[in-house]
Amino acid sequence: MDWLSDTVTLSRIQFALTAIFHMLWPVLTTGMGIFLVILEGLWLKTGNPDYYRHCRFWAKIYVLNFGIGVASGLPMAFQFGMNWAPFSEAVGDFFGTVLGFEGTMAFMLEASFLGIMLFGWDRVPPVIHYIATILVAFGANLSTFWILSANSWLQTPAGGEFIDGKFVVHDFFAAIANPFMVNSFLHMFFATLETSLFVIGGISAWYLINGRNVSFFSKSLKIILAVAIAVAPLQIFIGHLSAEQVYHHQPTKLAAMESQWETIPAGETAGWSMVALPNGETQANDWEVKFPYALSYLLELKPKLTEPVYGLKEWPYEDRPHMVGLVYYSFRIMIAIGLFLAALAAVTVLQWLRGQLSEAKITAQKWLLRAWIFAAPLGYLAVETGWIVRCVGRQPWTVYGQIRTVDAASNLPPGEILTSLVGITSIYIFFLGSALYFGSRIIRRGPNLEIPLPSNRQIKDNSGSPVTS
Repeated sequence: MDWLSDTVTLSRIQFALTAIFHMLWPVLTTGMGIFLVILEGLWLKTGNPDYYRHCRFWAKIYVLNFGIGVASGLPMAFQFGMNWAPFSEAVGDFFGTVLGFEGTMAFMLEASFLGIMLFGWDRVPPVIHYIATILVAFGANLSTFWILSANSWLQTPAGGEFIDGKFVVHDFFAAIANPFMVNSFLHMFFATLETSLFVIGGISAWYLINGRNVSFFSKSLKIILAVAIAVAPLQIFIGHLSAEQVYHHQPTKLAAMESQWETIPAGETAGWSMVALPNGETQANDWEVKFPYALSYLLELKPKLTEPVYGLKEWPYEDRPHMVGLVYYSFRIMIAIGLFLAALAAVTVLQWLRGQLSEAKITAQKWLLRAWIFAAPLGYLAVETGWIVRCVGRQPWTVYGQIRTVDAASNLPPGEILTSLVGITSIYIFFLGSALYFGSRIIRRGPNLEIPLPSNRQIKDNSGSPVTS
């Protein structure tokens, strides 16, 4: 229990808790915002009232996630000044500015137009309402851009130099567009979108397997499926590009991701281990199952390496990640989930082409619908494990190669950090319980198919013929 008296460990645990919990909510709002844009676009184009009712139903889940995301994110912002004051002082000229952009440019944009999106159906013209929905989705995803730019800078600092322990910005745009930024943003963008698609698909599958509102939810399942079949494989490709960047820029993280203790020299083949039992004391894997040549092809698309894959032993103990098993298996869980979701999307499209997703047959696809329900939470797990790889694999550095985590933490009494940790945990348990309670109420009640339609829009029936609203 030595960690109870260790300021750095307690601060890391608290930040991990807030990050892991907070991540659950914006993941869904960023992706679902795009889904709402698609739905409202279909509503404007076709006048089909089903699309309008979809907008109203899914917006309830959106706003629930938005509210808890805002509340759960506040402790993260305060921690930079409280638990990590030396870090904030050292890099605040860039890092603080970028997080300020996220709050003023992205969050405020999303929040400003959210009210119009939710309550403006009869109060503003349809085009203005649609623009509001687009701006809500844009603001949510702009937040992702700024946060990933800031975090990517921690991974590959650029655009300036450290002078007397403080980062001095020489080129702000170069710092934003650091080497990790583009792939990191794209990887997270598609992760949030893919997670949202499979959550929507899982909820739709739950209704279908229970025979509720079959016409309504078979439509939402097909809409997200048309997007998921492109997003899921693209996400795997972007993830591969991100791993290649780790290979070139963060060799210690790659060594932890692969539980690679010994260096594989250039000119040799490299195998990829599917499972292993890392042993930090012996600095070796007690056992592993390895596929020959696989890592060489994954990193360079050829059987022999042109650059070495460095092993953890190349660095002193204090300069490399220590939680190797956590990084190693988090990486593999993320990969496994990505492959499963892509396979599920492909199989479902195949069933669609075979005519098995028609309203008359879709409820009979029990095994497929159960697979979608099972897949609904997997995107969250993939996102969380991906961030574990990203952040734990960066250790012992807060700013890679520049500022150690132990030097970035505030010198606070352990008892004070433990008190705040217990308090935040209690609040987050309440938030989670509230989200599950209200979310389950929304889902149990289902869509309101009798909700009045907007009076400022010509309505059409399912065949596309105008009707009286």
